[in-house]
Amino acid sequence: MRRTLTTLRTLAAALCGTALVLTGTAAAPAQAAGKALAPAWELRDSGSDARFRGLAAVSRTTAWAAGTKGTVLLTRDRGRSWRNVSPPGAGTLEFRDVEAFDARRAVVLAIGEGEASRVFRTDDGGTTWTETFRNADPKAFYDCLAFFDARHGIALGDPVDGRFRVLATGDGGRSWRVLPASGMPEALPGEAAFAASGQCVVTTRGRSGGPDAWIATGGAASSRVLHSADRGRTWTVTGAPVPAGDPARGVFGLAFRDRAHGLAVGGDYRAGQPSERAAAVSGDGGETWNASARPPGAYRSGVAWLPRSRTTALAVGPTGSDATTDGGRTWRAFDTGSYDTVDCAPDGGCWAAGEKGRLARLTARSGR
Repeated sequence: MRRTLTTLRTLAAALCGTALVLTGTAAAPAQAAGKALAPAWELRDSGSDARFRGLAAVSRTTAWAAGTKGTVLLTRDRGRSWRNVSPPGAGTLEFRDVEAFDARRAVVLAIGEGEASRVFRTDDGGTTWTETFRNADPKAFYDCLAFFDARHGIALGDPVDGRFRVLATGDGGRSWRVLPASGMPEALPGEAAFAASGQCVVTTRGRSGGPDAWIATGGAASSRVLHSADRGRTWTVTGAPVPAGDPARGVFGLAFRDRAHGLAVGGDYRAGQPSERAAAVSGDGGETWNASARPPGAYRSGVAWLPRSRTTALAVGPTGSDATTDGGRTWRAFDTGSYDTVDCAPDGGCWAAGEKGRLARLTARSGR
């Protein structure tokens, strides 16, 4: 993993204003010429105009994206080409999340009221799909899903009868059951989760593992984060300093690098609206949250830690991308492109996805 570690260190150096030196042949000429390299998103032609809010980074070469019009794409060549592996007959569905275990196995979630909320699974790289869940409750609306390991996962739905609804699977998404509502705190009036980036429920899968999960909320008088230490059966709740008080405001995305250290991003998703205190950090598993001293300058919907880094993370939104090299206390903008979600693979490959078919890999460009 020497290349991954070097990339992480040099990304941090670039954000601190020093020269970025990537491993490999591409960076050497720029370094020799005394040119600084800065992190940037490198757009890849997806061949689609869908809006991708679901993203699963498997590696530097492989990623899945899920979006509008029932679209699911898969790349295995660093994004140079994307294969349309959408489930047949899914053109009217809105896919908002995808969780992938490798280049062949993935689970996607479609959102919406009633039967519009569905889950599909593939075991052959999208050649065939099986619908494994279809919501029969007209009051339920599912937003996102996350896995603890290759077998155990949960899907989050907005409150039904005053409590968030959680589905659980113990067989990799092949079957699902609704968990009892008794372990869930009461929701606040107007409280909901945002299906904006596939990060309204997250775990530490791919990092420390374990049974912990976190839920991000907004839309109510205050933003909150819920935590479960038993794979979604029971939950505790705490306030977050990201402003709420409006259906368009709250915490939109979470990321935990282990069971203690978490990041929250959000704000007001309406274009042109201010988003003060759009990020927060936790060092105790989400029991308490502190507002970032220098948050992103606008609403951010997605956030991801760089693997094997204790301090570096990325945040994205429709107006640009930011990075932190001090664990979320301060953020600095590095790209102005529109993205809804971001994900990093265990080997260090980071990807972003958004509107109008936008899919990109993290790379470096000459700063001068």
